[in-house]
Amino acid sequence: MKRLLKLFTSLSHQISIAVCLVMAAGFAALADPSPGQPPVLIGLDAEFGHRTSTSAQAVRQGLEIAIAEINQAGGVLGGRPLELVVRDNRSLPARGLDNLRELAAIPDLVAVFGGKFSPIYMEVLPTAHELGILLMDPWGSADGITEHDFRPSYSFRLSLKDSWAAPVMLRHALERYRARKLGVFLPNTAWGRSNQAAISRAAADNGQTLVGEQWYNWGDKSFSDDYQDLRAAGAQAIVLVANEAEGSTLAREVAALPPAERLPIVSHWGVTGGKFAELAGAGLNELDFAVVQTYSFVGRDDPAARRVLAALRERYGITGAEAVKSPVGVAHAYDLMHLLAQAIDWAGSTDRAAVRTALENLGPHDGLVRHYDHPFTPERHDALSPAEVFMARITADDRILPISDSGLASVTASAPAQAPASVPAPAE
Repeated sequence: MKRLLKLFTSLSHQISIAVCLVMAAGFAALADPSPGQPPVLIGLDAEFGHRTSTSAQAVRQGLEIAIAEINQAGGVLGGRPLELVVRDNRSLPARGLDNLRELAAIPDLVAVFGGKFSPIYMEVLPTAHELGILLMDPWGSADGITEHDFRPSYSFRLSLKDSWAAPVMLRHALERYRARKLGVFLPNTAWGRSNQAAISRAAADNGQTLVGEQWYNWGDKSFSDDYQDLRAAGAQAIVLVANEAEGSTLAREVAALPPAERLPIVSHWGVTGGKFAELAGAGLNELDFAVVQTYSFVGRDDPAARRVLAALRERYGITGAEAVKSPVGVAHAYDLMHLLAQAIDWAGSTDRAAVRTALENLGPHDGLVRHYDHPFTPERHDALSPAEVFMARITADDRILPISDSGLASVTASAPAQAPASVPAPAE
């Protein structure tokens, strides 16, 4: 029996989870981790204490669903179960650093997953490399999370990058709104600086002009004056880099203006990591508000999507694709956990350096978000690509619906019509 378990797990990194589940069903004796085997620990440090967060919860859901599947199929390393160890950084970089040090000191804890806040990843990045702990990113988008000078690199991302988001956002503004003049809102953080560089490059490539950049601090209570300054400077659309609190403040203030003064807003995805629609209120449906995404359960009918949606319903009472909160967090964490489990088996141990090398050498994997030929390489620690990036809209009843001209599923027939915003004509 032990020989069969060892053979099964050694092949698991080369086959999809769908095949794993079929085999597990056929060999019930091999389905559960061996009794008495010590668990392999996986850390999660995210913004659970942030009162409007939905991102941390989504990442946890994706991890828990993947871990349940892996354990059902026999666990890792010949029958050891995976077990999640959770910490709350409360969206504070200093607390994230303390949590990383604590988690890295736990024996047999292989890696630490993070939440949505890029500044926390950037704060802990040097320490993660100092300690040799794997830093797994299912949400943070700052380019510097994987583009840095630490060698060997211990940071791996299955998520969006700012340098991929900016071209899609600005192209959407140009093609949908004919907006050649753009005003930009940026947080005064590492995430904001990453986006400023990416947006500037994309604007130059598209022949668009940035008429103004308004920098703000987390917790700012009004953006009305800065918004009117951008309008006065000739902005035909707003590019917004924000999380749910600040993003909803701007949305409420713009929705309260006369229709002729409402500019279209093209947003980064930070707003989808929290209770944005609830905070923005009914006025959200009066705005032309688009947001960048990398995955949606809406319109997907593949086996992986059906399996994860079924697990979301059974484990968390989430009823349907449109009801999934922060869907990219669920999807990214799910795929990244499966890849990490394959790497642990490939390495044959919980040694972090060996698992790091294994991640760089994984073969094909059929995931939820996409098929991965080689998820990571020694030169590339980003598993996704610009091809996964599209635009969606958020409704006042808190649904994230892909926009049809972005190349993925169109808005479902059940979606209410959105009132068009007044879009200025392009400058001559």
